[in-house]
Amino acid sequence: MKKIRLGIIGIGNMGSAHANHIKEGSCPDFEIRAIADIDPDRLAWAKEQEYGQSVRFFSNADDMLESGQIDACLVAVPHYDHPRYAIACMKRGIHVMVEKPAGVYTRQVREMNREAEKHPDVVFGMMFNQRTDCVYRKLRELVRSGKYGQIRRTNWLITNWYRPQAYYDSGNWRATWAGEGGGVLLNQCPHQLDLWQWICGMPKKVDAHMYYGKWHDIEVEDDVTVFVEYENGATGVFVTSTGDAGGTNRFEIQMDRAKFVVEDGRLMMEEFEMSEPEFSRVNTVPFGTIPSIKREVETNGSNPQHNGVLNAFADAILRGGELVADGKEGINGLMISNAIHLSAFLNREIELPFDEDLFYEELMKRAAASRTKTGRKSVFADTSGTYGDR
Repeated sequence: MKKIRLGIIGIGNMGSAHANHIKEGSCPDFEIRAIADIDPDRLAWAKEQEYGQSVRFFSNADDMLESGQIDACLVAVPHYDHPRYAIACMKRGIHVMVEKPAGVYTRQVREMNREAEKHPDVVFGMMFNQRTDCVYRKLRELVRSGKYGQIRRTNWLITNWYRPQAYYDSGNWRATWAGEGGGVLLNQCPHQLDLWQWICGMPKKVDAHMYYGKWHDIEVEDDVTVFVEYENGATGVFVTSTGDAGGTNRFEIQMDRAKFVVEDGRLMMEEFEMSEPEFSRVNTVPFGTIPSIKREVETNGSNPQHNGVLNAFADAILRGGELVADGKEGINGLMISNAIHLSAFLNREIELPFDEDLFYEELMKRAAASRTKTGRKSVFADTSGTYGDR
């Protein structure tokens, strides 16, 4: 079977991880044919990795896309450039997989999605590898089955993103408004924000409390607490930080007839004998409780992560298979992220859909005063290269 000729834009942490998986044979439908990065040191490093004799190296991503050497492209660059390179691929008929997040602000992601609509033959995927986790896939199946009634409350405490100061010092674009577009919400939490909406749906209102550089010498957020409200009146809380050593990852969903908890790689369920509204109506005991059964939910144990996303991408290209995450879905989690930031910027509750132009204006105010030292003429200029560090 013909292999897909893959190009990689950005051979930093994530780009090199994907390249190594392909080199090791974990994604057998791909062969690396081109790598682009503006950092000569990263290109020199890549040349030493024996990714294949036919691999070509480019200091300019657009030259790589024009080379005719690739059928598909993996975009693994800092966030502002994700939509730009995805669009460049689409216009050339090159299938594209974009690392998370979809972008920094929804306006640019809408442009990317509009371009995708013009190219139905181009396979466009998003690297939401957490969707491959059997625990979250099973949780989504149960929540959306209709068997357990409506969602009443969601709580996600996701603070096991601990990062020391050295992490932020490792790249001059990191944790800056101009270089990265945000902090923990844009870098670490796109996966959880995507899963949150993928499983529970989009919130209607967002009210955020955000701290900038609370635990680190950075200008963006590293500690966030968010309250949300859903269309049906359900509420939710999302808490995240990169400052908690030994943090927690616990996701709870309370429904009419069940409670679900994901923690330590396990999905626990408490199933009630009857729905809470029904019990409350018929019960005559002042301190009555609903009989229930607690158990661990069995899953198929599959959790292929990044390789699973890439293999599904290949299957979609070669055989018309289903993507783990369609690229156009990337806007959903980013919309929540933007709403959280806007709520903190303006110190008020934000309703979705929000004013995307207003968010862009507020973000640009902060980017203009950013202390990033990217070496670009302007961090928003239409540059021809890309970054290698993620």
